[in-house]
This record gives sequence, structure tokens and C-alpha cells, in this order.
Amino acid sequence: MKPSTILTLIAIAVVLVLSGLWMAQQSYSWFPPQATAEAKLIDDLFAFTVFLGTIIFLGVAGTIGYTILTQRVSRFDLSDGPYIEGNVTLEVVWTVIPIILVFIIAGYSYRTYEQMAVRGPMELVHLHMPEMDTAYAAPLAEDSPVENIEVTVKQWAWSFQYPDRNVTSAELHLPVNHRIKLAMQTEDVIHGLYIPAFRLKQDIVPNHPVDFEFTPIREGKYRLSDSQFSGTFFAINQTNVVVESAQQYHEWLVRSASLPRVPANNQPYEEYTKQNKKGFKPGWATVVPAPPPLVNGV
Repeated sequence: MKPSTILTLIAIAVVLVLSGLWMAQQSYSWFPPQATAEAKLIDDLFAFTVFLGTIIFLGVAGTIGYTILTQRVSRFDLSDGPYIEGNVTLEVVWTVIPIILVFIIAGYSYRTYEQMAVRGPMELVHLHMPEMDTAYAAPLAEDSPVENIEVTVKQWAWSFQYPDRNVTSAELHLPVNHRIKLAMQTEDVIHGLYIPAFRLKQDIVPNHPVDFEFTPIREGKYRLSDSQFSGTFFAINQTNVVVESAQQYHEWLVRSASLPRVPANNQPYEEYTKQNKKGFKPGWATVVPAPPPLVNGV
């Protein structure tokens, strides 16, 4: 191989790597802000796959484009191309490299999955053992205080109990930079706790309470959704997640504890009740929404 060819290939490799690094860095802006310490695990994994994908895409597309532009012949040339029996070295290279990449991505993904320690529904149902009851996200803040919160979900409402203060809320309030431990259960079907800004999703299976830990690191208001199809109104089975300073969180608990418990705002229940009062019948079977939970204030 000529020195000029070697230098050209090296220059192309450098350009591909730099392009991959630039695109990987840009990928961090494609997600919501990192609101938990664990979000970095997911974003780093995604950035790594974007880095590899950029190199592969540009390498393949560039090779095809170069071939199209430089290996053309006259449209009047009807002769056969050169007979090529094969190239063992090339075939080994384009077989071995993808296999290595697959193992690298699989290893990195599995390591991230282990650190997140999210329990799947089948794992909980078929392999329910005491040591598997807890799904802990990577303990990236070992020394932070732990805040215990009980989570109950049903068709179609979330409620959050703060046992130390005897407070129940329809919104999830969290102190920033504190380790959070959610003890979650469902009263009917499979539900899923999903907070995109936290990069966290945990399935909640009937009759199998599951704990989940993480550490919020960014103040703000985020959205919690039900990631599992749980019936007619599952798409609006959402609520706010409020991450605030420890002082604001304490003040909210004290203020909420002084308020009487009233039914929470619940759109599915209100819509269903309103339709029934009007005598509206949809013509198909539907699940009656559970009564709204009683919370301290609305």
C-alpha cells in the first residue's frame, strides 16, 4: 500500500472519529435536562451508541458515495466487469469488527442495566424472591439522607404517602440531593412509573410491591406518566413531580399536614361520572375509574 494511501486512510479515520465525538456530544441535548444522578448513566450509554453509529453511517455512506462518483463507466460500455473470486481478508474484517462492536455495546448496556437495577414484570412474577424485591438505581450519592415515600397507583390515579408526616399528595414532591426510596404498589393492573427527565421507568405488578431508589439533583417541575397500557384512561394517568430544596420540601410537608384530606382532582373519574349522569352509554364495555384518592389539600 502506498504511503499516500495510508495517510489518506488515517485522515479519513480521524475525521470519522472527530465527527462521532461531536455528534455524541450533541446527543446530550436531545434529552430533557438530567434531573437525577442516574440519568447520566443512560445519557452516556446513548452518547456511546451515537458515537459508534455516526462513524459507521459516515463510513458506509462515504464509501458508497465515493464509489458512485469515481467508479463510473460510459453508458455505452457493455463489457463485463473484472472477475473477482473473493477476498478472505476483507470478509474476515467486515465480519469480526461488527461482532466485536456488538459485544462491546451489549456489555456496556448490561452494565448500565445492572446499575439501574430495574425489575421487569416477568422477573417479578416468576422469580419473586426476597432479595429481588428492591430495584435500586446506582447508588451515586451514598451519604445523602434517604427519604421514604409510599406510592400507590390505580385506574387511573397516583397517590404518594409521606409516612413520617402523615401526608398524602396527588403530586410527588422530592427534596433535591436526597436519596429517594419509593415503595410502590398497584391496586389493580400492571402500571409503570416513568419520569423522562429522570431516565427512570419501573413496572409495578399487582401483589408484588417493589422498592426503587434514585437521587434527584435538579430542582424543577417534571412529569410522571404511566408507561403501561392500563385501560381506557391510561394516557391521562399523569401527575407532576416537584423537586425542590430541602427547606421548601419541609415547608410543603408542614403546610400539607395542616390541611384536611379531600378527594384529589381526577379527570377520568369526573368524566365518567359526568357521562353517567347524562345517561351516556358508549356501547362497549369499559372499566369504571376508581374513586380519587384522599389527599391533604388539592
